[in-house]
Amino acid sequence: MTKKRALLSVSDKTGLVQFARILSEAGYEIISTGGTFRELEKEKITVISAEEVTGFPECFGGRVKTMHPLIMGGILFNRDIQEHREQAEKLKIQPIDLVVVNLYPFADTVTKLGASSEISPEAIEQIDIGGPTLLRSAAKNHAAVTVVCDTADYVEVATQIQKNGTTTPELRAKLAAKVFAHTAVYDGMIAEYLSHGENLSIALTNGRKLRYGENPHQWGKFFMIGDKSIAWKQLQGKELSYLNILDADACWRMVSEFDAPTCVMVKHANPSGIASATIIEDAFQSAYDSDRLSAFGVIISLNRPCSEEIAKKILDQKIFVEVILAPEYEAGALGILKSKPNIRLLSMGSVRFSDNILYRSAFGGVLSQNDDTKEITEADLTCVTKVKPTKQQVRDLLFAWKVVKHAKSNAIVLAKDSTTVGIGCGQTSRVDSTWIALKRAGDKAKESVLASDAFFPFPDSIEEAAKHGIVAVIQPGGSIKDSEVFAKADELGIAMVTTGVRAFRH
Repeated sequence: MTKKRALLSVSDKTGLVQFARILSEAGYEIISTGGTFRELEKEKITVISAEEVTGFPECFGGRVKTMHPLIMGGILFNRDIQEHREQAEKLKIQPIDLVVVNLYPFADTVTKLGASSEISPEAIEQIDIGGPTLLRSAAKNHAAVTVVCDTADYVEVATQIQKNGTTTPELRAKLAAKVFAHTAVYDGMIAEYLSHGENLSIALTNGRKLRYGENPHQWGKFFMIGDKSIAWKQLQGKELSYLNILDADACWRMVSEFDAPTCVMVKHANPSGIASATIIEDAFQSAYDSDRLSAFGVIISLNRPCSEEIAKKILDQKIFVEVILAPEYEAGALGILKSKPNIRLLSMGSVRFSDNILYRSAFGGVLSQNDDTKEITEADLTCVTKVKPTKQQVRDLLFAWKVVKHAKSNAIVLAKDSTTVGIGCGQTSRVDSTWIALKRAGDKAKESVLASDAFFPFPDSIEEAAKHGIVAVIQPGGSIKDSEVFAKADELGIAMVTTGVRAFRH
C-alpha cells in the first residue's frame, strides 16, 4: 500500500500524455478508463484499467465504470483513522492518491443543439454521473487526495510531485474548493436545461476584492460568472475599482459594435465621445475632440491595437485617463505609457461580450435578460418623411444608432462623419436630453444627424433640433403622436427614419 496511485479519466485530453508521463516517472501507478486508457496505452505509458482493479466490466454503454468500492473506497477512506486503515487492508482496498477527471461536455452539447422545448437524448447522455462523484469524493478527502478538474492545473501539480513526490496541503485545499465550484456550476447548468430555464444557474467564482465599491466607504468584489477564468489581462496600473470595471465593461461593449477602426471614450458608463475612421489614430483624435471637457478621468477603448502614436497623443495632450482597453499594445506604446504607471492598461485580446446574459439585483432577487445585440441595417429603416436622407446621412444615422443604444435612457446622440458631436442621456425627459446634446455640440450640431433611443412623445425635440441645423433623425417610432412628430419633421425639412426597435438602457 506504499506505492502511490492516480486515477485518470478525462474527456478533454489536453496535456494528458505529458502529465501522465510525469506521474509515471515519479513512481505513480496509473488507473484509467475508456478513451483515456486507450490514449495512454497508445503512447506506451504503463496503465491499468479500472476493470482490472475492480474485477467488474464497464457496463450500460459506459454509464457505469468507476462506481465500485475498490475505487470509491480507495479515494474516500480516512488515512488518519485506524479503523478505516484496517478495513481498507481487510477489503484489499488500496489508496488512490490523485484523481484527475474532467466532465462530459454538457454545456457544449446543449449549445450545439440550440434552443428547443424538447429535452434531447443527446444532452441527457452528456450528464456525467461518475465524474462528479469521483471529483467530490476526492475533494472531500483532500487531506490525503489531490484532485484535478482543470487541465490548467497540471503544471503546478506536476511541479510539486516532481519536487516532493506529492502535493502540499495548501494546493490540495485550493484544488478541492475549485472542484466544488466546478461541479456546482455543472449541476446548475443541468437544472437550468431540464427546467427549461425556470431554474437559473448563476455561480459566482474567482472572487477578487476591489479597492472599494462605488464609494470609498463601501466594500466591493468582482466575480466571474461560472467557473471560467478571466479572459483579459491587466498589464499595468493601479488595482481596478468597482466603477473602473463598470465603465470598462460599458466602453468595451460599445467599441465591439464597430467593424471600422473606432475609439470610444466613456464617463460614468455613458459615451462622451465616439469616432470611426480609416485609421485608429484618427478615430482616437476625433473621439477626444468631440468632447474634451468630459474626457477627464476618462475610460478609452480601441478596437485596434494601441499604437505608439496614440500613446504619444495621450501624453502630449495631457489627457487624464483612468483605463485603456485595446486588443493589444505596440511595444512602443507600452514604453511610453510606463511613464504614467497609474493608468490601467487592459489587454482584451479577442474578448467579446455579445450574447451574454445580463444580471441585476432588484427587490431582493435577480433580474436577467439577454444583451441587446440587435443590429439595425439600412434595410431595416423606414423613411416616414417626404425628405429622404442622403447616403452619407444614412451612414451617420446608423453610426449614431449604434452609439445611442449604449447611452443611458433617455438618450439623444448627435453625429456627423462617423463622429459624435453631442450626447445627452440619463435625463427624465427626452427634450432635456436633446437640449443637453445640442448644447454640447454647439456649432458642430449644424448638418449633423440625431438618434433617439425611443420614440418622441411630442414634437418639441424635433423643433429644438431644427433650430440647430439637424438634418436627419433616426428613432424607433411607435408613439401615439407619431403622425404629429412626422408632420413636424416634414414641415421643418428634416429627414426621419424609424427602426421599429427601441434601444433603452437603464
